Amino acid sequence: MTIVKGNNRHVFARQRPSHAGRHPIHVKPERDTHFRDLPLPTGAEPYRLDLREIIAPDRYKDISQKKKLTFHLNGDMGGIVYAVPQELVAKGMEEDFSTQAGTDNSPAFLYITGDCVYFNGAVTEYYKQFYQPYEFYEGPIFAVPGNHDGENIPPQTSLDGFMRNFCAPHAVKMPESQDSHRTAMVQPNLYWTLVTPLVNIVGLYSNVPAGGDVRPPQTEWLVNELKTLPRAVPLLVALHHPVYSADSHHSGSTYMKEVLEAAAQEAGRHPEMVLAGHVHNYQRLTKAIDGGRKVPYLVTGAGGYHNLHQIMKVSGERMIPPVLFDDKEDDPVTLESYSDDHHGFLRMEVTPELITGRYYEVPRPQEPYSKGSHLLDYFEFDWRNGRYVPNNL
Repeated sequence: MTIVKGNNRHVFARQRPSHAGRHPIHVKPERDTHFRDLPLPTGAEPYRLDLREIIAPDRYKDISQKKKLTFHLNGDMGGIVYAVPQELVAKGMEEDFSTQAGTDNSPAFLYITGDCVYFNGAVTEYYKQFYQPYEFYEGPIFAVPGNHDGENIPPQTSLDGFMRNFCAPHAVKMPESQDSHRTAMVQPNLYWTLVTPLVNIVGLYSNVPAGGDVRPPQTEWLVNELKTLPRAVPLLVALHHPVYSADSHHSGSTYMKEVLEAAAQEAGRHPEMVLAGHVHNYQRLTKAIDGGRKVPYLVTGAGGYHNLHQIMKVSGERMIPPVLFDDKEDDPVTLESYSDDHHGFLRMEVTPELITGRYYEVPRPQEPYSKGSHLLDYFEFDWRNGRYVPNNL
C-alpha cells in the first residue's frame, strides 16, 4: 500500500498476487533492485560441462549402458534462520541414496535451482548453509544462482561466493568448506549446460531484480543452446525465477516467460521441461503448446529455507488439483499437484522414452523424524510426444 501526500511517499506493503481480484500465475512485479553485472566466466564457450568429467568412469559407463539417469532436484536451500528444515531435506536425500544404492535408481547428482546461500551469498555462510548440511550427500552438486546468491554486500561483489564454490577453475577444497571433504564444483559459467548421455540441462541466471532479468549475451547463448544441442535427448531449462506459479507470495514471472518464449521461437525448439525455484514450495504445472504438446513447469523451492509459501486460495478454500488457469494469452496452464506445508525434494529419472518424477515430502521439524519421506507426487512424461503417461499407481 502506498500513500502520497505532498512530496512524501509512504510505502507500507505490497499486495499479494491473489488479492488483486484475480488469480494470476505470472505477473510483472515492480523492480525492487537493480540488475547486477555478471562476473567473468571461468570456462570457454559454449559453457558446457560433461557429466563424464565429474563422476567415476564406471558410474558414467553404467548410466550410458543401462540408459537410465537419476538425479535429485531442489532449490532455495539455505537454512540461515532455522537450519532444521534444510537438515531434514538433506537427510531425506541421503536416505534416498541409501535405499537406491547399487540400483539403476541411484542418484548421480543434485541440481539446485538457486538461492544456495541466504541472504546475500556471503562466503562466510557457505559452511553453515552448504558444506555442513550436505556433508554426507554422496554425489556432486550442481547449481544455477538465485537472487540471494547475487545480492552480495560490499566489499564482496555480486556472486563472489557462488563463483568460488560452484565455478572454480579446478576441483579444489575451499577454506570455507572447513571440515567438509567436498571440493568446489567446476561449472564453466553462471549460465551453463550440463551434458549427460540422457538429458541436457541448460541453466540460466535470472539475476537479482524482482521477477528476474536476463540480458544479452545470455539471451543469445540460450538461443544457441536451444538450436545446437542434440534433439536425440530431452532438453531441460533450469532457472531461479519461475515462469508460472500459483502461490500467494511471488507468482510466476512474465519477464521470464517472455525471455524463454522469445528464445524458443527464435531457435525453433521449446524445452521439454522447465525447472525453477524462488517460490518456497513444490508445484507441477503443465502448459499446452502448439500441436497439443504439453510442457511441465516444475517449481522446486522447498529445499530448506524455513519460510514456506502458500498456494493461492479461492474464496478462502484450498485449491484441489487439477486446477486450470488462463495464461492471459489463451494458453491453458494446469496446476497438477503441489505441496506448500512441507519441505521436500524431487527425484528425476530419465530414459530414452520417459522422464519420471517423484516428489517426496520430509517430516516437519515438530513431527517424528522416524516418519521418513512421503511420496506426494508421481508422474511419467513421454518427452518425445509431449504427453503424460496415465498414472497407474
